[in-house]
Amino acid sequence: MAEIIQKDGTWAFDADALRLTPGRDKNVSLLRRTLGELVVPLGALAGVSFEQGKKSGRLRLRLRLRLRDGADPLLHATGGRLAEPDDPYQLTVESDRYGVAEYFVDEVRNALLLDRVPADPVTEYLLPGPSVPLSVSAGDGTASFDGEHVRLEWNWKTEDAKAAAGARSLAVAAIEGVEWQPAAGLENGHLRFTVRGAGTKAPPKYDPNAVELWGFKKDPLMALVAAAVQARLPHPSAAAVPDVGPEPPEAPEQRPAPAAGEDDHDALLRRLRELGDLHRTGVLTDEEFAVAKRAVLKRM
Repeated sequence: MAEIIQKDGTWAFDADALRLTPGRDKNVSLLRRTLGELVVPLGALAGVSFEQGKKSGRLRLRLRLRLRDGADPLLHATGGRLAEPDDPYQLTVESDRYGVAEYFVDEVRNALLLDRVPADPVTEYLLPGPSVPLSVSAGDGTASFDGEHVRLEWNWKTEDAKAAAGARSLAVAAIEGVEWQPAAGLENGHLRFTVRGAGTKAPPKYDPNAVELWGFKKDPLMALVAAAVQARLPHPSAAAVPDVGPEPPEAPEQRPAPAAGEDDHDALLRRLRELGDLHRTGVLTDEEFAVAKRAVLKRM
């Protein structure tokens, strides 16, 4: 077992999983302290690094985990927009623990190699997301989630047009997507739920399915609500793939006459180009593209 204990937190590795516990130091972010301990299975990791740099003229050492795409609903919901202090997959290391940090990295990397853990995306969440029930007050409202319903309630700072609609209760089954955007510069952030049949999105300030965020201390906690809901939505890899399988054979009486052979050949070429476009844009996986392509080539 490898372990490193710092003011910023404690990371322990037992060959099957990493246990990340936030520290109790006053500089540990509110989000990390609220999220609590994380258990990351080895299979969710794409890599680990020990980074060196300088901040305000001082040497800074940091451990960083890189998770496989799609493994963690928190990372998916926040889209890489978490501020560095809020990132639970980073650990600040004191300079006198340099050797321990290097040993920790070597142990994790060796385990990844021995277990032949791939770094490619996964098709299901490997972490459960934040615990529920969960309730956060920030910006112009309060977002609560009990595992089945999201409840949005407004405060005195809410725009009148939005507050007039009253509190909202959204069933998970009615939610198609969730997005969290932190405030940046003069731009406000938001937590927004995309609801089936809700129509065009209004700006968060007026959207009854969104909480507007202004960059205050509790804003990052809304990311936990986003992640808890995201964990209960279909995984991103489950997006519907258009049917590109081989077309059924034509009945004998419907087969084109020999004179039309050139037109049929052109249609198949167009089909190949369409499949290529779907593959390049990521709609089709390599395997799906190969199967569909073979089916078209057989008809040529």
